Amino acid sequence: QVQLVESGGGLVQPGGSLRLSCAASGFSFSNYAMNWYRQAPGKERELVAGITRLGSSTNYADSVKGRFTISRDNAKNTVYLQMNSLKPEGTAVYYCNARYVYSKNLEVWGQGTLVTVSS
Repeated sequence: QVQLVESGGGLVQPGGSLRLSCAASGFSFSNYAMNWYRQAPGKERELVAGITRLGSSTNYADSVKGRFTISRDNAKNTVYLQMNSLKPEGTAVYYCNARYVYSKNLEVWGQGTLVTVSS
């Protein structure tokens, strides 16, 4: 059973922090680059952050640079997204994505976790 399960979403005040987790199972985790996407109501899904299969490189959307950090623990088959200095526009469903290094069209998606940034 191939799956990604996100957790850690919830309600947070502007300026606050959350850490999202994504647990992978049923596939060779270390052969997949990992990504976090988000989708706000009425908007298209956008890439927030990505990390290469061994964690050697990361990339971020301009809107979150300096505030978000993506990391992975291959021994635990888990990827994280540390979100600091959250803004109301960060309110969205956050999705974990795994993309096979050897075939970029091979992907696994999680079910999403809702993050609400509001006072």
